[in-house]
Amino acid sequence: MMHPHTRLGFVNETIGYGVFVTNFIPKGTIIWVLDELDPKLDEAQINSLDLLLQERVRIYGFRDTIYLDSKGKYLLCWDIGQFVNHSSQPTCLPTPYEFSIASRDIYAGEELTDDYRWYNIDHAFDYLLEDGTARRVKADDLFDCYKILESQAEEAMRCINKVEQPLRSLLKKKYLDKIEAIAEGKEPMDSLLRCYYENSRKEIFKTLSTRSNTRNS
Repeated sequence: MMHPHTRLGFVNETIGYGVFVTNFIPKGTIIWVLDELDPKLDEAQINSLDLLLQERVRIYGFRDTIYLDSKGKYLLCWDIGQFVNHSSQPTCLPTPYEFSIASRDIYAGEELTDDYRWYNIDHAFDYLLEDGTARRVKADDLFDCYKILESQAEEAMRCINKVEQPLRSLLKKKYLDKIEAIAEGKEPMDSLLRCYYENSRKEIFKTLSTRSNTRNS
């Protein structure tokens, strides 16, 4: 679920729609939380869909590989969260605890953005820079920037208890103690890249096991 101080708005003819802030949102505010209404689909479920629906999931969904409790599924935001656009200088950063957080103070009228490289993109894509030039984004670009982004996410989490949190009640109970420890500076945030590595390895192992069982049956 997206923060209540957001709205869907038109960016331009090239990009289409995006998500904009309606009121000031301070650094450390929880912007989005994975909730029970967000569809969670595995490959078999996606492949069983009509091709038009499959395309919709591939475009607007993302893999859960950066979360501690990854199930290897595609997630599709049920609300305007699916319209958050990419930026190499995102206003929102993911955490391993199934929520995204404001990386800095965000002012009314600003667009919310994510860095898609965290979300296990299946293909390269081009996006427009502020000067109007295009840049190609690939999943492995993440290895060039993950330290900075992880540091920014942890720094933002230190502010969680200092600002209003309309979405706090949606946080998963299993993560609350860890989130509190990070906010108080007692523990570091779990590495997003490590989650990505370990969960990707699980997916590879599961795929190989499935193929092996198929050949032996």
